[in-house]
Amino acid sequence: MTRSMTLRIMTPLAIVVDQPAGSLRAMDASGSFGILPGHADFLTRLAVSVVSWTTPEGASRFCAVRGGSLTMRAGHVAIATREAVTGDDLATLDREVLERFHAEMDEERVEHVETTRLHLSAMRQMLARLQPKSRGAGV
Repeated sequence: MTRSMTLRIMTPLAIVVDQPAGSLRAMDASGSFGILPGHADFLTRLAVSVVSWTTPEGASRFCAVRGGSLTMRAGHVAIATREAVTGDDLATLDREVLERFHAEMDEERVEHVETTRLHLSAMRQMLARLQPKSRGAGV
């Protein structure tokens, strides 16, 4: 078993973290979990949360992630997320950044629902205009 693994946290625009890690903690739908060097390969979908890890020297590091995926493969941990913010203060990341991530996700859900409603309304209107009119029914 090796003493460290490689951690890379990526967004569509940048590699936010690329360094060795002695251990890692993250959160998915089933809850919080930990990874140590030599862990079995796996893939999971991350929740909006703070990923924490220790450097091989024992220093703690933190990164708030806006969901995403975590892949562990052959001693390499890769996290792909829409947005990531690193910081030294866990409380600040938890309070400010995660709160913003959750608020943005709620706004996106509302926008998605409104867009779906508009699409359905347009489809109903098109279907109503395409329906043949019945004769003599007086409807």
